Amino acid sequence: MNLRQGPGRVPRRPVEERPAALVQTGSTPAGRTLPVVVEAVDGAVDPAAWAARDTGRLRDLLDRHGAVLLRGFQTTPGDLPRLLRPLGGDPLQYRERSTPRTALGGGVYTSTDHPADQVIALHNENAYQSAFPALLAFQCTVPARTGGGTPLADCRRVLARLAPAVVERFVRTGVCYLRTYHPGVGLSWQDAFGTDDRDEVSSYCARGGIEAHWRPDGTLHTRQTQPALARHPRTGEDVWFNHAAFFHPDGLDPALRAALRARYPREEDLPHHVTFGHGGPIPAADLAHIRAAYAAEAGVVPWRAGDVLLVDNLLAAHGREPYRGERRVAVAMAGLLDRQAVRADPQTVREDRQAVRADPQTVREDRQAIREDCQAGEAAP
Repeated sequence: MNLRQGPGRVPRRPVEERPAALVQTGSTPAGRTLPVVVEAVDGAVDPAAWAARDTGRLRDLLDRHGAVLLRGFQTTPGDLPRLLRPLGGDPLQYRERSTPRTALGGGVYTSTDHPADQVIALHNENAYQSAFPALLAFQCTVPARTGGGTPLADCRRVLARLAPAVVERFVRTGVCYLRTYHPGVGLSWQDAFGTDDRDEVSSYCARGGIEAHWRPDGTLHTRQTQPALARHPRTGEDVWFNHAAFFHPDGLDPALRAALRARYPREEDLPHHVTFGHGGPIPAADLAHIRAAYAAEAGVVPWRAGDVLLVDNLLAAHGREPYRGERRVAVAMAGLLDRQAVRADPQTVREDRQAVRADPQTVREDRQAIREDCQAGEAAP
């Protein structure tokens, strides 16, 4: 597909005047922290040039809200790499895939090739990996006739909604992800890792701390354990950041779940399975509680042609509504982070949860006050 395919080429207005004069910053949806809307005053403004000139402001909006919706710019998928570079560098290659995507070129992909009639639950991109993108950029060329919106949820607020006992169980053990790449069922290991070289896959897994086992029939089984929380590298806020509810078969359509369990009686043979880090089962009540927290914070972004949605991958979870009609949404990812860069300190998780419950505009002040109180020997709230 041609990356320039979209609303059409337009003469781009150079960003010579004050960047702030070229856009209007709106509000967030009622009762939500995200996304904040930044609307172009003139549709001919080059969105990438504006972002490069006003990077600091754009990054501040992302840190505060977790997602920024750029509206009124006449964009194409080909704008995504240029939009991302000042914020997170060159687009990343999509590796260790869990959803089918089509490469459009230049580090841009279709957002997903998942069937249109299925929901994609809220999740953070590649949260099951040891390294993952910091920033996502979605671009809509053709919105669906009905449905097809992108739900978002603030992961600070999701964490704040979770019962302390549930959070502590996950913090104590982490999350273990098991994948079995059966031929003809879901993504093949060749598609997931972008190669048909078994040695290359084994080397990739070894570097990423993934246990990889090749079975005699050529099936690949992998296992890796990751923390359940992450700490944002700029804001210092703790977030719920894992695929426990997303990958667990408990969340599948009941008919599909029954069919998979009939075909693969052993849980470790399912295409996707999740346990606590020590291998113990995650209670169904915990999974239901987590999904309820996501649902309480979810708000849907309805697409318009030319929209670009910037998502901080730690601060905001995203998903997809089912839809009818043609839908063309592209994605690019940037800013590779590893677990060491975002490791949360379990001793301060409770403080962070209290801070997140505050008004999002005063989170940083509250966290600083907590630190000062602790330094002064006073009891933290």
